[in-house]
Amino acid sequence: MPILPDERHAAILDRLLRDGRVLAADLAAEFDTSEDTIRRDLRDLAAAGRCRRVYGGALPPAPDIGPVSRRNGVARDAKRALGHAAAALVAPGWTVLIDSGSTNLRIAEALPADRDVTVVTNAPAVAAALAGRPRCTLVVLGGRVHPTVGAAFGPRTLRDLDGIWADLAFIGACGLAAGPGLTVFDPEEAEFKRRLLVVSARAAVAVTAEKLGTAAPFVVGPAAALHHIVVEAGTPDAALDGLAGPRSRVHRADAA
Repeated sequence: MPILPDERHAAILDRLLRDGRVLAADLAAEFDTSEDTIRRDLRDLAAAGRCRRVYGGALPPAPDIGPVSRRNGVARDAKRALGHAAAALVAPGWTVLIDSGSTNLRIAEALPADRDVTVVTNAPAVAAALAGRPRCTLVVLGGRVHPTVGAAFGPRTLRDLDGIWADLAFIGACGLAAGPGLTVFDPEEAEFKRRLLVVSARAAVAVTAEKLGTAAPFVVGPAAALHHIVVEAGTPDAALDGLAGPRSRVHRADAA
């Protein structure tokens, strides 16, 4: 008996919730229909905000929980643990780029006050957390601060990056998955983060559990471009499948 489109949509969402991703070829075989039909289903579901289409299938949409002021109050203990684990990657004397984001703010706060370090940031909150530390050389990138993201990006910010070479960049992420890699919700923000990959010897991301295996609309770069991926203590190995590349290392934070 043929399955109705709404029934097929519901079944696809069930598979997405259960498995964390769906493949068009597998769904076509399961529902005895064409891949074109499944692609239309995924397009309809993506238009409704129920999934994010990627090559060959779909992923859950990245969580969008609003402005940075709200994000700062979410999962504080987990982000604090991630911040301490990520800050441990910074060696004395390094130049470090710290991108915007509530987890990246915790990284800045966790940097030892007695460590000689140069921090370059586009986020006023990160700058405020480090201002006044006598052993921290602080460089703030210019430009218009996006009211939702809480950071500057755009032509002026990109110009300010010219001539900077960092030992390590902590890049903020809205979603991180094996297929699309690191993704965000704003195209200009994605462009800025792509530039961070170019001007840094190493790139790192610290992500809370709900961002793993999800995708936002705009791609920053593949997971293989990252040298360090910092995740929560209880993150299952299955959630990290396809993320760690030949030069990538996964770090689990201490339990919050």
